[in-house]
Amino acid sequence: MMTDPMSREERAGLLAAATPGELLPLAERLLQNGDLGEPTVLHPPEVGMVMLTVREPVAEERFHLGEVLVTSCTVEVAGAAGWCMRGGDDRVAALAAALLDAAAAAGLPAAGDVHALCAAVADRRAREDAAEWAEVSMTRVAFEELT
Repeated sequence: MMTDPMSREERAGLLAAATPGELLPLAERLLQNGDLGEPTVLHPPEVGMVMLTVREPVAEERFHLGEVLVTSCTVEVAGAAGWCMRGGDDRVAALAAALLDAAAAAGLPAAGDVHALCAAVADRRAREDAAEWAEVSMTRVAFEELT
């Protein structure tokens, strides 16, 4: 059984941020090869709304910004539960992410592929964040304090 190099929360966040094009080929390959055994869908993909809570950066007070459309799903693979909640209404991607989460949670050999996918998503997000920061940093205003 493989040890998990990342927390469940980190993995869930990265699987939720993965594109369907990143999730589906891996999940389909693992299912076709039998690497996931006989997965059980505990809660099929369901579309719903969740409240988006944010923190105001100056006073650090929390407030409800509004509701967000999400799809959630829970599965079981080799005795381990896998869960996913993704923004939007893509039921297939939510099911794929839940299957991958369960494979990693169960410590199956396929967990290495899931961790590689999560690392790729983290790298992509870091590049996107850096590109966005490079674009907006030109508009930054520097204030000097006069005493």
